[in-house]
Amino acid sequence: MTTFNRTRLTNDVFKLDVERMRQGWYSDKYFENISAMLTHLAAGGYRYSGSAPRLNAPHLDEVEVGNLEVEMQWFTRRPGTTIVVGVDKCLEMLRHCAGHFENGRFVNTWDTLQVEAVHDGDVVRYAGDPKRVMPVIRARGRYRDFALLETPTLGILTRASRVATNVYRTFEASRGKPVLFFPARFDLHEVQAADGYAYNVALLRFNRDYGNRLGAFISTDAQGDWWGGAGGGTVAHAAIACFFGDTAETMLAFCAARPARIPRIALVDFNNDCIGDSLASLDAMFARYRALSDAGQSDEARRYILYGVRLDTGATLRDISVPPLGDTQLDLGVNPRLVFLVRQALDNAWTRWELPEAWRARAQEYCRNVKIVVSGGFTPEKIQRFEKLDVPVDIYAVGSSLFENHGSTVTDFTADVVRVKVDGVWHDMAKVGRAPCDNADLEPVD
Repeated sequence: MTTFNRTRLTNDVFKLDVERMRQGWYSDKYFENISAMLTHLAAGGYRYSGSAPRLNAPHLDEVEVGNLEVEMQWFTRRPGTTIVVGVDKCLEMLRHCAGHFENGRFVNTWDTLQVEAVHDGDVVRYAGDPKRVMPVIRARGRYRDFALLETPTLGILTRASRVATNVYRTFEASRGKPVLFFPARFDLHEVQAADGYAYNVALLRFNRDYGNRLGAFISTDAQGDWWGGAGGGTVAHAAIACFFGDTAETMLAFCAARPARIPRIALVDFNNDCIGDSLASLDAMFARYRALSDAGQSDEARRYILYGVRLDTGATLRDISVPPLGDTQLDLGVNPRLVFLVRQALDNAWTRWELPEAWRARAQEYCRNVKIVVSGGFTPEKIQRFEKLDVPVDIYAVGSSLFENHGSTVTDFTADVVRVKVDGVWHDMAKVGRAPCDNADLEPVD
């Protein structure tokens, strides 16, 4: 599945639309035109007859251009480091769709290709010289057999690697705190499986690089489809609206209805009073937890453990808990002062309760174990600011910034023919400004 277990995913996971991919349905039209042209030339026995070849090699006039074998390399030019994802799916595209049609029947020619590739989760680096790139896939074979696959292979590499690299940067910014993967609502549902896989690969890469053991947190089951993950979550603002804005009652209903294995995270910004709704939810849930515990119903009591509160204050609002400082930009949305104030309120909540001595330490622990989750416009840069200030955030929920695609986050992949085979000899034939390159992590693909 990745560089971490040295196995590869197969089409049993991807379920490619093989028939239409073979016909060029997903390919830029010019690749279909090129493939058809080369097929036509091969059928007619055409041999190179030009007068200005850039290649200085003998017997060019004997070369059957329609059957020319080439070496192609796939690579990105994202500045710095890229976490590579999408390789396994590319290989399955080549495995099932490389070939040609004869009399309406598809002839698969995968076995004639020589393919090398890195693993999903490997790292490539780019320092700005397009003649010194790190290929993630290299294939040798008859060009017309895989010309149609350039578009879809580049597409999955570009998107999955971009998401993975953006996720990795976010983990670095959070200094190893968990990051909830919340971007599903910002794109088509068809991409959720690839995106969730990219998130998980980035998480595995981060854990390996930094010696962490963070778990994966995704929001939809589809995001875990390729690797066995499952979506998680508690309540939405819409649920609180169904309870007329009563956050505490919403949480009590949720606790009663849903299995205890689901972490209870109260969404506390609905009324723009994060402290008030955090404390109301905490009070109600602890009271139920204590009563059930005292009654000997420990399994039922676990339903009422408040795992965390999530702050999601809109960027144009100042929570009523935050006294204005005059600089409104520092007052708005989920800001450091709001988080500090909520943490203080949670930690001290137990002091307001009338408790017997046997419950005082347990109540204090219950309150201090409540985690703070923040969401709403968080980027690596914003997370870095919070971490620099030691803001008591436990978990960051991040969405649209994981799809960033500008400046340093542009991960666009491209593919070049860099060599051609003439009389059994490979000759360099890259476009000006490019060159055949190598990558020590490339491995032969069976």
